[in-house]
Amino acid sequence: MKAVRIHEFGGADVMKLEDTERPVPAPDEILVKVYASGVNPVDWKIREGGNDVLRSFLTLPMTLGWDAAGVVEETGSHVTGFQKGDAVYGVPNFPGDGSYAEYCTAKATQFAIKPKRIRFNEAAGVPLAALTAWTGLFYWGKLQAGQRILIQGASGGVGSFAVQFAKAKGAYVIAIASAQNHDYLKQIGADEVIDYKTQKFEDLLHDIDVVLEASPVRDNRERVKSVGVLKEGGIFVSVNTDLPFTDEVIAALTKKQATGELAANQPRQDWLEEIAQLIDEGHVQVFVSKVFPLEQVAEAHRESESWHVRGKLILEVVKEDE
Repeated sequence: MKAVRIHEFGGADVMKLEDTERPVPAPDEILVKVYASGVNPVDWKIREGGNDVLRSFLTLPMTLGWDAAGVVEETGSHVTGFQKGDAVYGVPNFPGDGSYAEYCTAKATQFAIKPKRIRFNEAAGVPLAALTAWTGLFYWGKLQAGQRILIQGASGGVGSFAVQFAKAKGAYVIAIASAQNHDYLKQIGADEVIDYKTQKFEDLLHDIDVVLEASPVRDNRERVKSVGVLKEGGIFVSVNTDLPFTDEVIAALTKKQATGELAANQPRQDWLEEIAQLIDEGHVQVFVSKVFPLEQVAEAHRESESWHVRGKLILEVVKEDE
């Protein structure tokens, strides 16, 4: 099969489209014929060598990509929930052999039936970012209907899903983004939008129930400001798990009797099923920014590295009408 693999860490040019063995599913896994793969910042961060936390888990050569939509080709002997031909979406084994390939394997519990309302290209842009948002909002943030949530980095991949999920569950959503994304964020459900370039959110807000840090900015001084707008006993959640809280952040949390969480993604089938239902009911839209053929993977990475992508970047492995 064809797969995009790296044999060394480095820039976009280390990715090579090559022939490799088709993976074989373990008893608890499925083999997926990949129609499309999402492109996420974690992909190029791992291509560069990862961070101190990830590096010990990375072995070369490696196939990148942890967002997939496709069709079940084969099921492991212990798998009962899927059968050959099912259209599915989910997260391949991380950091194993990824979805920049014609086939990938994954634990069956990390995939679900694809939302029927959208095509494979759109579905491939959902799992990783949506699960990151879901984990942050509901598992760690414990967000409830009627609560006020502040979402930082709201126009990005994770932030866009977070806005829609929070709104669908009945929360009051305050989003932070640059001015050119305000109309977009109001369109997908934000109740208020703050321009981080011209407005100081820490002067405008107070008594927020949950703050979700989905911004790529890694700055603990900004986190102190975010904690400052929480209500007593509020919750601050960051998806930037590679940046630990400093003593200043912990002191700010203690002062507010607030909880601070670094929210690692959880690839759970039950959450993917609930997300698919929200998409099929029309509560959540998937915005695809650009679609690249597999051989243009380097161009897709360079686009992602610009941090100026609204919506998802997709690698198309199989055209859906083929």
